[in-house]
Amino acid sequence: MSLENTRVWFITGSSQGIGRALVEELLASGERVVATLRKPSALASLAERYPTTQLLILPLDVTRNDQITTAFEDTKKHFGRLDVVVNNAGFGLLSELETTPDEEARKQVEVLFWGPVNICKQAIPFMRDVNPPGAGGLIMNVSTIGGYSANAGLAFYSSGKFALEGFTEALNKEMIPSWNIKAVILELGGFRTEWAGSSMITLPSLPIYTTDDAPSEQMRRLLGHKAAAATGDPKKSAKAFIKLANEKNKLPLRVQLGTDSSLIVSFKAKQTLEDAKVWEDFAASTNANDVDKEQLVQQLKFSFS
Repeated sequence: MSLENTRVWFITGSSQGIGRALVEELLASGERVVATLRKPSALASLAERYPTTQLLILPLDVTRNDQITTAFEDTKKHFGRLDVVVNNAGFGLLSELETTPDEEARKQVEVLFWGPVNICKQAIPFMRDVNPPGAGGLIMNVSTIGGYSANAGLAFYSSGKFALEGFTEALNKEMIPSWNIKAVILELGGFRTEWAGSSMITLPSLPIYTTDDAPSEQMRRLLGHKAAAATGDPKKSAKAFIKLANEKNKLPLRVQLGTDSSLIVSFKAKQTLEDAKVWEDFAASTNANDVDKEQLVQQLKFSFS
């Protein structure tokens, strides 16, 4: 197969971890890749091994719209098409919410939420207007289990990921079917990457949060052993990303990677359903008098079908 007949992937956060593993797996399988990262020198070894007809390395800080625009312009000039976008760039912020400076909290959300939002704003018209008619494309927004179930000490990390998941759901509902543009949320569990190491900013606690029974202190201790406790393999995640991109059947909105993620989603969803059932009559008590509950049930079922 010639390179012209392969897909073009656009990946953020390609310097290490899952992003780097995905770039390497794609290149080894013959796909074309736009690998973006803040310091392109981190991929020098790959640049030496693969031709520019297969690998385009671009500088990209996802908080800078000018660099996002330039990256998409360069992709158009270089490859002339774009099939899969992977919003993977990110870092962690471990800090109790009341002591987190606004500047640090906003930086976290800028990277985890606004970065992917602005990438998607560029990807959609590219896939719709530059790609061949109907070719469309796939957007993979990398979330984590923290985007579905929040944890103490990671309030702003989860805030960014929760927002990304809501945005992705709305994005899917806005796409006109003939465009053939789809988005999927990947909820990762714990992977053996530098997320809890060099990719984690840890701020000091107030003494009141350092007791043994403080949930955020327990999280700090857990993340201190994260590398040893993590069960996910980045190389296997790369293969999973590619398998999803090859899937012919309709993808669900959310896909979990890792048994830990799958179980936590199941536990929380079950609890949510149980709570909704217990409080169902209480919820109905606020309906206006002219509301037909059974008719409303049927209407809502139709909207989710």
